[in-house]
Amino acid sequence: MRMTSTASIATARLLLRPWQPRDLASFAAMNADPTVMRYFPAPMTLAETEAAMARYNAQLARDGFTMFACEARGNGDPDKTTGELLGILGAQTMRFAVPNLPQPAVEIGWRLATHAQGKGLATEGANAILNFLRETTSLTEVVAITAVANQASRRVMEKLGMTYAPELTFEHPNIPQDSPVRRTVLYRRSL
Repeated sequence: MRMTSTASIATARLLLRPWQPRDLASFAAMNADPTVMRYFPAPMTLAETEAAMARYNAQLARDGFTMFACEARGNGDPDKTTGELLGILGAQTMRFAVPNLPQPAVEIGWRLATHAQGKGLATEGANAILNFLRETTSLTEVVAITAVANQASRRVMEKLGMTYAPELTFEHPNIPQDSPVRRTVLYRRSL
């Protein structure tokens, strides 16, 4: 992992950076993709995507970390990228309380475009985020959450050395009661 500025993190294949206006179309297309959003209650609208980008950049200014835009890096020059937005990857203070979990809690997370999935990019980027949080914050623990059925994300959590906490499985308060993705598992890890 290499810091490229105070607000960007570089790995071998990824640049995690603040959101820019040029990201909106690609991020909105990804958030509208039913395959990408299968473990969410519904695809996101353009307005929801735009609001999320603004929220992420505001969190970066406030906390020094966020759910970053995840861009592909170019081969060769470590400072060049392809400009291709692969998705979102980072950490955020949870916007709701999980029963029996100390608050405030910080979660790490990822969402990648279909063509970027299954290549180890989520694990690579999330490891960089864990290192970044360890080096730049006083956090002692992070969590990750996902729908019970999301086995791919659960495998990433395990690769990150996170521990499944079955006693903290919960009904996600921001997902409708009749949704099949409402039941949510939680993994945790010390920093």
